[in-house]
Amino acid sequence: MPAETETETGVRDRLTAHRDRFDARFADYFDTVAQQLSPLGSFAPEALELVRDMSLRGGKRLRVALLYEAARLVTSEAVAGLEEAALSVELLQTHGLIHDDIVDDSPVRRGAPSVYYAYRERFADRPQTALGLAVLAGDLAAFLSVRVLLTAPVPGELRQAMAAVQATVGADTVVGQFLDLERDFGPLPDRALLDLVSEYKSARYSVLAPLRLGLLAAGADPAAHEGELARYATLVGIGGQLCDDYLDLFGDADATGRPAGSDLRAGRRSYAVCAVLAAATGPERELVE
Repeated sequence: MPAETETETGVRDRLTAHRDRFDARFADYFDTVAQQLSPLGSFAPEALELVRDMSLRGGKRLRVALLYEAARLVTSEAVAGLEEAALSVELLQTHGLIHDDIVDDSPVRRGAPSVYYAYRERFADRPQTALGLAVLAGDLAAFLSVRVLLTAPVPGELRQAMAAVQATVGADTVVGQFLDLERDFGPLPDRALLDLVSEYKSARYSVLAPLRLGLLAAGADPAAHEGELARYATLVGIGGQLCDDYLDLFGDADATGRPAGSDLRAGRRSYAVCAVLAAATGPERELVE
């Protein structure tokens, strides 16, 4: 493997610095929210602790890096509201992971029990309670992701604009989940549908929203670059989904934090599974199906 160039090393170091800076801020944020919830029974603080554990347990923080780098394109100065925007994108990510694990009945996330299965273990004799609490934990993360923007130390107009970005992509992501489930019914989906699922389920909130938020916080107008941003987000989102699908089939569970082959066993028609089905014939196809 060729050695990294000086530029590549610099970028990698900057991304690591972004992650370390954010993770410390994220932990402090959860400490503050925990103090607010501590007098309010036991279920709410416990839900927050599960949200916190999920949020701080790994994660590449690529959304945070996109956010910081978008702002850096505009200014090298400190940007008010940027930290709150970073918290928001990662809280929305946690919300999505928690609910995704409920939808997919996934026992493991990031190398540990998913929030849903943590509740199932605790309330083994009350499965409906476990399900309800897992849903509420995901809801908590979603609403916190909006609240942190609405309380950011920036002018009200900017707060509203950033919150609108997150509310919009949050709704888009739910639509993406609907499309993702519908994809597994009927005939084998074509590339256009697979791309649409990827765009709505991941690209819009994982790539497009962080870019928009970073530009907004830094004082730029994302609308002036909407075409380029949307195209970039779509391509990065599809690329990321292709990688995820490949790792689901062939990845090391110790490295990915989830069991290999879960999409195949669940009958999910991902990019990778569709490619296998398209290439298979006769008995091979029957075995895969």
